[in-house]
Parts: sequence; structure tokens; C-alpha cells
Amino acid sequence: MGEFFVTLSAKLILAYTRMRFYGNIEAKSDLKGRVFLPSVFRKELTAEGESVLIMRKDVYQKCLVLYPESVWNQMLDSMRARLNRWDVREQQVFRQFVAAAETVTLDGSGRFLINRKAAEAADITGVVSFIGMGDSIEIWAAERMSQPLMPEEDFRAAIADLLQ
Repeated sequence: MGEFFVTLSAKLILAYTRMRFYGNIEAKSDLKGRVFLPSVFRKELTAEGESVLIMRKDVYQKCLVLYPESVWNQMLDSMRARLNRWDVREQQVFRQFVAAAETVTLDGSGRFLINRKAAEAADITGVVSFIGMGDSIEIWAAERMSQPLMPEEDFRAAIADLLQ
């Protein structure tokens, strides 16, 4: 199904998805808040047999994130394994993370609804930018597109530092 597995030890197996979303594509939402998922992203989902997406507000940035269901499930499994069910704070963190998520299904035209609460959380009012982030897709208000990006000189320095 588009996954391969790496065994790190006798007890730990990690699954890596081959789904890859790249690029920055603008789209306009209609008056009801529906927006077309860019066709390049829909094709990638279809090729991997994914039909359900999970959307939630990003934890760090003022944007929304779409996760293919398999990626979301892997992330939740990993999070659940790290958090103690008997620790009140850790349960609250997990609850808040999961409660902010919603299932998104594309209609026959490839559209989905960004509900009012989610749109407000990300300051989305009309035109959006979809940014492919490898295994997920960020949705930004188009007018905020400079926020997730750093100046080119800072980017060059940061990537050099991180990849050395």
C-alpha cells in the first residue's frame, strides 16, 4: 500500500509512507467555505489508496494541516505510545490534540469544507495556499504566506547548519 518497513530492533518497527506532497498552490474558497484540493495532491492520495483526510489546526503555526488517514493514525499511535494514560497532563494533551481534529472527505469534484471554526483559527477568509509538506498538506491564508517562510539568506544558513 505504499509503505515500507524498517526494523530498528527486534521490538521496534517503523513504517514510512511513500506519499509525498510538494509545492505551493493557491486556491479560492467559495462562499460556503469549500475549497478544491489541488489535483496534484488528489492524484497522490488516489495513487496510495487514501480517500479520508484528517484536518486540524497546526500546533505551532496559524494554519491548518491535512493528514492522510494512514499518516494521522501512525502519528496518533506514536503519540499514544509516548504518553502515559494515567498522567492527567499527558491525557489532557492527547485529548486536546485529538479533539481539535476532524475527518474530511472530498466530494465528487474534489472539494472539501473548511468549517467556520477552522477558518477562523487560521485567519482564512478567501484565497488559500496549500503547501505540500511531504506526508501532510498545510493550508494557509494566502495573505499570510510570508509567515511560514524565512528570508532566503536565513534559509541558506539554516539548511547548511541543519544538514552538516
